[in-house]
Formats: sequence, C-alpha cells, structure tokens
Amino acid sequence: MYKKKVLLSIFAGSMFFAACTDAPKADNAETADAQNVEEVSGTPYVANLAESKIEWVGTKPVGRHNGTFLLKDGNLIVSGDDLKGGSFIIDVSSVTPVDQDAEGNAKLQGHLKSGDFFDVEKYPEGTFEITSVTEGVENNDELVMKDATHTITGNLTLKGVTKSITFPARVVKDGDKITADANFNIDRTQWNIVYGNDQSLGDKFIRPEVNLQVHLVAGQSM
Repeated sequence: MYKKKVLLSIFAGSMFFAACTDAPKADNAETADAQNVEEVSGTPYVANLAESKIEWVGTKPVGRHNGTFLLKDGNLIVSGDDLKGGSFIIDVSSVTPVDQDAEGNAKLQGHLKSGDFFDVEKYPEGTFEITSVTEGVENNDELVMKDATHTITGNLTLKGVTKSITFPARVVKDGDKITADANFNIDRTQWNIVYGNDQSLGDKFIRPEVNLQVHLVAGQSM
C-alpha cells in the first residue's frame, strides 16, 4: 500500500510540473512582415485604461512566470456595430511580474526591464495598430479559443521591431461600449527578445513562446 502511495505521489507530482511548465496552451499568432495601415472611417471608442489589461505568461522547463502590462492610450474605430480598426500604446516600462513574493517579483521586474529583455530605457513603449478585421474565423474547430468572433491582423511593435500578427478574438459591442478579448502566443525572438533562447542551457532555457491575454474595453467619449 505504501509503495502504491509513493508511486501515485510521484506520478501526480510529475503531471503537476508538466502542466505548469509547458508553453501556454493557446492559438499561435501568425507572424509576417509589417503591413500598411490604411485610414478607416467610423466612430472612435476610447480605451478605458482602468478596465483594460494585457497579461503575459513565460515558461521554462522548471517553472513559469506571469504578470501584466498597462496601457497608456488606445482606441477602437467602430462603424455601426462593426469594428473597423484601432490602435493602442503599451506601457512596456510597466511590466510587472505577479507570481512570486515581493522580493522575487522586484528582481524579475528589473531583469525584464533590462537590455536582456525589453530594454525599457530605450524602448519604454510598444504599439499595436489594427490593419484588418474580418468577421468570423477559419478552422474554428481547431482553435483553442472556441468563442472567437473575429480575426484581427495588426502591426505589433516591441523593442523597435514591427511585425504583423494575426489572431482570433472575441469582439462584443453593447450600446456605447465595446470589448475585445484575445488569448494567443507569439514568438518573442521575432522582436529581438532572445535572452535564454538556447536549449543547451537546460533548466535555464526560456521558451520563445510568450502567451498574451488581451482584454480591451472602450467606450464613446462624452
């Protein structure tokens, strides 16, 4: 009986660590060269900075970290009930880990702000500009985000590098308020964030996939 309990404990422990350290399960954003941003007509809905947020998750073989970015500014362009475009500014210098004690979070925050990662002294902001919005999603049965309503493409700029990304999103308009939610993975090395991206580092290897969970709330300005 004791042997069975030990084996069960080992199995449960191994499953726990596997679940905690795998790259986040989410749809992978399609990455390509930056696209032209065409002017669109419609009503601007201003981002509610208090309600909007970007959460991130990074992983390595022996653990994971998660945290947040704040938004500095943003808007969505709406025509009737349809999302047509928009952009927002990410306060990269606000990057904040939340998964450790205060001392651990502060140490990691300092490293993330350094030149190894975001180099916030040189690149304090990032941007995302929508280049196209398509109602519906392709291959919906294969998506991790099952309630997606739209496919969004836009230019994401981080650390001075701009790439086009395409991902599924859920967009809901309710009166004078519109919300957009997305959950996807990007390859950080595409934006020249390459620290730890060497599998020969073993337990210190940091996976290139970073999970981003975006919750954007915007409303008509009075």
